[in-house]
Amino acid sequence: MSLRYHIYDALWRLAWPWLRLRHRLRHRGDPHEAQRWRERLGRIALPEEARDTVWIHAVSVGETRAAHPLVRALRRRYPRLRLLVTHMTPTGLETGQRLWAHDPAIVQAYAPYDHSRWVRRFLERTRPRLGIVMETEIWPNWLRQAKRQGVPLVLANARLSERSFRRYRRFRWLLPLEWKAFVQVGAQSAADAQRLRALGARQVVVTGNLKFDWSPEPAAIALAHTWREAIGPRPVVVLASSREGEEARFLRAWEGLRQEWAEREDFLFREPPLLVIVPRHPERFDEVARLVERHGLRYRRRSASLPHPEDDVWLGDSMGELYAYYALADVAIIGGSWERHGGQNPLEALAAGTPPIVGPHTENFAEVVSQGVAARAIVQVRTPQEAIELAQRWIEQPDERAAAIAHGAIFLAAHRGATERTLALLAPWLEHEPGFEQRGIDGPVTPRPEAH
Repeated sequence: MSLRYHIYDALWRLAWPWLRLRHRLRHRGDPHEAQRWRERLGRIALPEEARDTVWIHAVSVGETRAAHPLVRALRRRYPRLRLLVTHMTPTGLETGQRLWAHDPAIVQAYAPYDHSRWVRRFLERTRPRLGIVMETEIWPNWLRQAKRQGVPLVLANARLSERSFRRYRRFRWLLPLEWKAFVQVGAQSAADAQRLRALGARQVVVTGNLKFDWSPEPAAIALAHTWREAIGPRPVVVLASSREGEEARFLRAWEGLRQEWAEREDFLFREPPLLVIVPRHPERFDEVARLVERHGLRYRRRSASLPHPEDDVWLGDSMGELYAYYALADVAIIGGSWERHGGQNPLEALAAGTPPIVGPHTENFAEVVSQGVAARAIVQVRTPQEAIELAQRWIEQPDERAAAIAHGAIFLAAHRGATERTLALLAPWLEHEPGFEQRGIDGPVTPRPEAH
């Protein structure tokens, strides 16, 4: 092992006490806390029945949702496989549990921290036939140990923003990545593919974005219908996946328009619209509740009750229900894009049939937003005030909102197909063919033309 990797492992060892304390705090009251910690150290126990295992890593909520169409397709096409889906965050794990808890062939666990011994132990215990890493979760020891143990890895639905690309390029001399561990890379776009190649990735093809293939689960639609029955015909605007600093700006804008709506006699609805705020991170739920109180707005929390007619705000303090919030809403305002957080994915709102409004900071989803704006499926504005005013216009002019929804449906339909292209990418390592055992990480790769 090179000196750099010795130092890297030593840093993980030094961080061990802090990681252990952090894990205990995040899992306080969880009866499975000890088991989850063992998983962080690579001590994972799979069911004993003899089945080939495919490992899929989806770090958090967004990657888990992106993996869902692929997981469903793999279960249909290869029903005898066991799928081991790992995560790095509690919210990612919870999202996966809501999606796949009913399927005994899908096992969920935490991924190991990136110490060489813990990663090696994980791979020796799980012996995956193939590893599929979602989007941009690239850890040095994962790649190094997978290559040493002959576990082929595929980087699926890969994206790399310009900012992340510059960061990787600036620091890659510290600990060079074993890009050869990836036998294939399926990039979301041509720009992503170009940046990944520049970092050293081989066998890169454009497969598209798996999130275009997402359709909301029936349970999410049913939940949205339940909420709608309680709320009635009152319009709903959702501020989804909001980040620190954004809620205050929107509450200020909302206060002014709320007063205007209340005083107007020509307004279409008896009551002003309801603002639903869904913070991105659960640890901020209480903070946002206090912020709403300071603004003097009447509100209730999703965890406590449904909104009442006199409420101004409904705080979405729940996990795994984002699609239900989108399906409920008449207009979706995408959080993370009003401060310098890089934005969130607007495709989730489009999949629910709700027109999205994004702010100026969409670096993490630049290509999707650019294409969506060009197709008139996504609207980008500069300030929260402009977003609230556009939401008001769409509410008051249903034909304009209906046109935005139609553009969104056309945009989604034009970009679907990433799941099938990704399955084709995986097929050489999943099909039962003579000599499969000898394929390893140097198996044949069939070049495919780039799709845009």
